[in-house]
Order: sequence, then structure tokens, then C-alpha cells
Amino acid sequence: MKEIKVSEEFLNRMRDLLGAEEFEAYVKSFEEERLYGLRVNTLKISPEEFLKITDLSLKPIPWIRNGFYYEGEERPAKNPHYFAGLYYLQEPSAMTPASLLPVMPGDKVLDLCAAPGGKSTELGAKLKGKGMLVSNDISNSRAKALLKNLELWGIENICVTSEEPAKLKEIFGQFFDKILIDAPCSGEGMFRKDADMVKSYEEHGPEYYAVIQKEIVTQAVDMLVPGGFLLYSTCTFSLCEDEDIIRGVLAEHEDMELISLPLFDGASDGMGLSGCLRLFPHRIKGEGHFMALLRKKQSLDSGEKKKDDTEKEKPLPGELVDFLSLLSKPFDTRRIYIKDETVYYLPESFPKQGKKLRYLRTGLLLGELKKGRFEPAQPLAMVLKPEEFGQTICWNKEDERVIRYLKGETISLKEEEGQRKGWCLICVDGFPLGFAKGSGSTLKNKYYPGWRWQ
Repeated sequence: MKEIKVSEEFLNRMRDLLGAEEFEAYVKSFEEERLYGLRVNTLKISPEEFLKITDLSLKPIPWIRNGFYYEGEERPAKNPHYFAGLYYLQEPSAMTPASLLPVMPGDKVLDLCAAPGGKSTELGAKLKGKGMLVSNDISNSRAKALLKNLELWGIENICVTSEEPAKLKEIFGQFFDKILIDAPCSGEGMFRKDADMVKSYEEHGPEYYAVIQKEIVTQAVDMLVPGGFLLYSTCTFSLCEDEDIIRGVLAEHEDMELISLPLFDGASDGMGLSGCLRLFPHRIKGEGHFMALLRKKQSLDSGEKKKDDTEKEKPLPGELVDFLSLLSKPFDTRRIYIKDETVYYLPESFPKQGKKLRYLRTGLLLGELKKGRFEPAQPLAMVLKPEEFGQTICWNKEDERVIRYLKGETISLKEEEGQRKGWCLICVDGFPLGFAKGSGSTLKNKYYPGWRWQ
């Protein structure tokens, strides 16, 4: 095996799971190079259109419509299209869970163990700006990376939290139409990709994580509305972390049922529990994963009771009204929320809450009110289309000013670009990067310092 040392206990268990002949194919897969993938942001561009503008060498991932392999020596994170939020870098098999959860625009969706955001970004794209996505991670530091990725992708209807699942259940109750749990696990499926996972595995094996997983799933079931779907996934092979967890849910919750996931070329059925889906690195071009889709049965009295949460329109500060007049993108002013001079646009499904959660973000950050003026925020730029802003400056990817802008430098306009005054939306190849403020032939850079090209 390629510089990957695993215990004999693990190898024996995999031999028992796969059988002697297939086990040899699995062990041989360790000699192969790991695979690299990116997933196109369908909120901004179709996969077909992206292929027309990218200079990356890409090959389709057969089971992911907007997923592609790229060569390891390429550097897609050092590309202006990455900074425009056109794609997310993600291991190919890890793209599968979010692709299989049947999210529809308008759903209330919870990604319970969401950082760093690979699955949340896809769930948010599926919502198409409708409904609400709550992305949670118990680690506050990881939740900060999650927030950046969601905002980079231009997902406006988000709430990012850093809480225990039990606290979310206490606040939300039975609220969500769709829930994704990419559970913390022993990581057996990632050994080829990340050798450090082997060290972690030796410290905490499958039995340790199975206890955590059962608790997480139990809390999630209680947050799912009747008729709602829950997708459980791990990147491990252990039965006690995979099929056994699902059996436990079905045994303890009579209102939950297993919905069979469709097999595709290279995918495997569950081990002893048909309807689940397994990915093995010797059968597909990707790492290891497990998935199961559950549905909460409808009850006779489960019709949703509509609450009258209609808010009266409140007068907005004049400087905010003036800025919004520059936009052709419609905003429901009843959903604009101002706290300590910071202006947010709440998701349409955002509930009133008596008790507070640890929110890193509630909705779309629009900007700041500062001494009689309004300064738009970076996340607002990322949700706009060029035609939705009054003053737009578009450069192609080869223009050296694109990188200079992303580094935070002041930019000089060319004579043919004319004079600019006030807020400008800076774009690359027709996709927003951020704001600048024009002063004649000079653009004062307003690109967010924490996102700059390093």
C-alpha cells in the first residue's frame, strides 16, 4: 500500500465485509493517486456554459451532473472564476449526498454538520433563493469557513449557526422539510485521500463515533416535519456507523421509513440493508461513502398550520433607500432587519424566536449604516447579476487588473472606460467579484480583506 499503514484489525474487518477477492481490489486501490473534483455553482452558471469559459482541463464525474475531475497539478483555487463563486473544490464521492437529497425551492433545509460547506453550497443552489437553509457546525472556527463558502457562492437565504443539535431542536422543534447529516465518523473511506485520517482512526474508532451518530440522528428526526426527508451519510465503511445506525432509527421511530436510493454504475447496495448506497474506491473514481435516505410518514393531522407572521413595513433609513434604488433586484423591505447599524435581509421562512441561537449570520448581509451613508457588503455583491446593479465594470479574466482588484489594490480605469463616480460592481467575465467606489478615473477598492488573493 502507498505509504498508508493501517492496522491488521481494520484490514481483517474489510476482508470480512468485502470477501477475499474484492478485498484484494480494495487494497490495490491504495496504490492509485487520489482524485480531485470541482462542482459548478448552478446558481450562477450551467455546467455547459462553464465549460465554454474555463481554461481548466476537466472530465465529467459520471454520477454528478455539475461535477468534474481536474488534474492535481492544476490550481483552480488560484483562478478568478473561483473568487467569483463559480465552483467549489470537493472530493468526487463527497458530492453525492447533497445531490441525492430531494431539495426543492421554498423548502426549509437543515445541514446539521455542515462545515466546511461542500454540501451546504449545493443545497443552497438547489433552493434557488427560495425558502431557508440553516447550515450548522458545532465548531465555531469551522462554522466561520462555512459562512465564507456560502457567501462566496452567492446564497442569500442562509442562517449559519454553531450549536449542539439538541439546542437546535429546542429552538426550532419540528420545522425542517429536508435535513442532511454528513455525520462525524471514523473516516475509513478517506484513508487514501488523507493519511492523517489513519492516525485519527487509531485514537477514535467506529464504536466511539457510533454513539455520537445515534444521538445526532435522534435529534434530527425530531426536527423533521411529516413528509420530510432526511439523508444520512458518512465517509466510512463500518457497519456500526452505517447500516446499524439506520436500523436503529427505523426500530425506534415507527414514523420513519427507508427510501431506496438509485444505484448507478460502480455504486453498491447497502450491506444487509437494501436501499442504502455505498461507494468504494475500487469500484468508482472517488473515495468511500455511505448514504441512506429516510422519510417521515405523513400523519392524518399533519397539515401545516399557517401562522400569520406578516410584518408591517417599517420605514428604512434614507441612505439605505438611496442605495437600494441602484438595484433592480427586488427586496421585500419587510424582511430587512437592522441591528447595531448592520443591515440584513432575512430568509422568507425565518421564524420568530424567543430564545437565541449562536448565529454567525442571519440571512444576507447587505451592509453597514455609517454616519449618514450606506456601505454595501461583500456578500451582497455575490448574489447580484451585473444587470441588477446601476454601475458595473466588467473585465475579462486575462486583464491584470482582476488579480490586482482581488489583492485589494486601488485600480485606474482606462480612458475608454470613462469616468466613474460612486459605487461600482466589479465583475470578471460577467460574474461579480465585489464592490469598488469610483472617483473619476480611479476605483477605491472595497474588496473584503478576509477574502483577498494571497
